[in-house]
Amino acid sequence: MNKLEEIIAYKHLEVQKLLPRMEKLQAAASTRNDFRSLARHLTSDPGRLGMIAEVKKASPSAGVINAEFDYLTIARTYEKAGASGISVLTDEKYFQGRLEYMTTIRQQLDIPVLRKDFIVHEAQIFEAIVAGADAILLIVAALDQATLVRLLDTAHAYQLEVLMEVHDLPELERALDTDARIIGVNNRNLKSFTVDLATTEALAEDVPDDIILVSESGIKTVEDAQRVAACGADALLVGETLMRSGNVLIDLPALMVEKPVGV
Repeated sequence: MNKLEEIIAYKHLEVQKLLPRMEKLQAAASTRNDFRSLARHLTSDPGRLGMIAEVKKASPSAGVINAEFDYLTIARTYEKAGASGISVLTDEKYFQGRLEYMTTIRQQLDIPVLRKDFIVHEAQIFEAIVAGADAILLIVAALDQATLVRLLDTAHAYQLEVLMEVHDLPELERALDTDARIIGVNNRNLKSFTVDLATTEALAEDVPDDIILVSESGIKTVEDAQRVAACGADALLVGETLMRSGNVLIDLPALMVEKPVGV
């Protein structure tokens, strides 16, 4: 069993504990109407890369990234630096996140918030909506096609946007067979945890122009950002680099490079 399979197996156990609350969560989710559009914020300046800045304390590959982890100050700094949206890790077991972090951040900021977790069931979608998410992550590698489509349709039906994550061409083809509007290419292989920006370069040409393309993981320098912009990325999702940054107010906007004309 690889790390992704291990995490997904544990998520199904978490869902079993959530199911008794699902009906109430669904009812509460249906009343919410204050969503912020991640898609609109990512493309508000069509000449530059959008930025999803990630609030992340730890990961299986990096261990603890930020021991102090003043998550609200981090998120506020991202917003001040010009981030288009905030990604918040809510997985507790593997990333030391909490759903409450996302809720507090959403209440204090004015930009969209993405729930970054391993979503395998509708109950998690309703939970995300009630907790304040404007968007969620769906990982193609973690879901069969029928479940992927069902979860995407459920999210859209409740006004929740979706960042659909892929890692290779077969996964991209599966994503393109859905109504996905934002596709993220994760440069980190979730089975081996190796990172290669060539993943975005290889897949970008097959992403239609009307879909927002986000390059995720491994963006450390302005040159990295320029590299993925050159092949057609519309936005970045950056976590560890910003979490380790000594000056987010300089480093974050620097990564939001100009997009080449005609790309």
